[in-house]
Amino acid sequence: MKVADFDRLLSLASDKELFSIIDKVLKGERLSFEDGVKLFKTQDLLTLGLLANYVTEKKNGKYAYFVINRQINPTNVCALDCNFCAFATMDRNDPKAYEMSYQEVVEKARYAVSQGASEVHIVGGLHPEWGFDVYLEMVYQIKRNFPDLHIKAFTAVEIDYFSKISGLSYEEVLLKLKEAGLGSLPGGGAEIFSPRVRRIIAPSKIGWKKYLQIHKTAHSLGLHSTVTMLYGHVETYEERVDHMIKIRDAQDETGGFTCFIPLAYQPENNELNITEHTHGVDDLRTIAVSRLILDNIPHIKAYWVMIGEKIAQTALNFGADDMDGTVMEEKIAHFAGAKSPTQQQKEKLIRLIKEAGKIPVERDTLYNHIKVYEE
Repeated sequence: MKVADFDRLLSLASDKELFSIIDKVLKGERLSFEDGVKLFKTQDLLTLGLLANYVTEKKNGKYAYFVINRQINPTNVCALDCNFCAFATMDRNDPKAYEMSYQEVVEKARYAVSQGASEVHIVGGLHPEWGFDVYLEMVYQIKRNFPDLHIKAFTAVEIDYFSKISGLSYEEVLLKLKEAGLGSLPGGGAEIFSPRVRRIIAPSKIGWKKYLQIHKTAHSLGLHSTVTMLYGHVETYEERVDHMIKIRDAQDETGGFTCFIPLAYQPENNELNITEHTHGVDDLRTIAVSRLILDNIPHIKAYWVMIGEKIAQTALNFGADDMDGTVMEEKIAHFAGAKSPTQQQKEKLIRLIKEAGKIPVERDTLYNHIKVYEE
């Protein structure tokens, strides 16, 4: 950005607290915890978005990514009882409880491949009666039938559970999964790293140290992963920024995170006394701040499933450069009241990206280009 552009940014900024932050960003300097809190508290949303978009385009040009993928949630029977979760049940006799067979999982993968998918994304409950061998066989069966399909599967919470029920270390669990065909890890289960918040929303779930330890172990074995943050419930801005900085520190060590995904809390059908969905301003602000704080994460995702198509599209000019993908069958957010569709058409994703003034790029899981949709 030229000096004239910098002067234009300063002239547009209505919040003087942003001046020093703008200066840091344009010089390529790392933002501090205090800077992150100021960005969350500013009312100057347009300057925040302009600054985040500048960083995005500096990293990735005008490219905005999507993937043809399918989510597969093999079971919602779970040994944990997280207060914020509307998806899982601890009771196998619950009317909403379900368990998929290997054949059902393979058939869902088969349909995904028939639709051009390059990825399946597998997460689910910690089934109290399934051994680690069940999950291994699931990965093996998919890879055996579809060797070119990338399997992104099992959050750090699931990896920790597999370790407990098998008696294996994190490294041994991950190596066995990798041998069976695992390609990468999804970032779910991070929620908010703050111990205060975790005691309220998910007291039985692993803490941030184990979460990051598992991801760093995966990175050391050549497995990449995404990383998330669940926002819009009981956390503070300060706790959001702390979460991001812990991720940034881990990325400095390994470089294994491909994408950061802010996940908007869905308030229905759970035990937390929160009735409101996140609002669009907070969604855009959170995406923009994450792009500015997480200077070492290549991509920021606007997950249309949780924030809706319109906000996700707008977010492409507020720091995001990825809209996830076709998804095909999303359960977890929709059990909690997500109002978005459960799947998306490739053609619509391309249109949404073009309308935002960006260049659509169909990608694989690791952001290799499959096709660029330029005019």
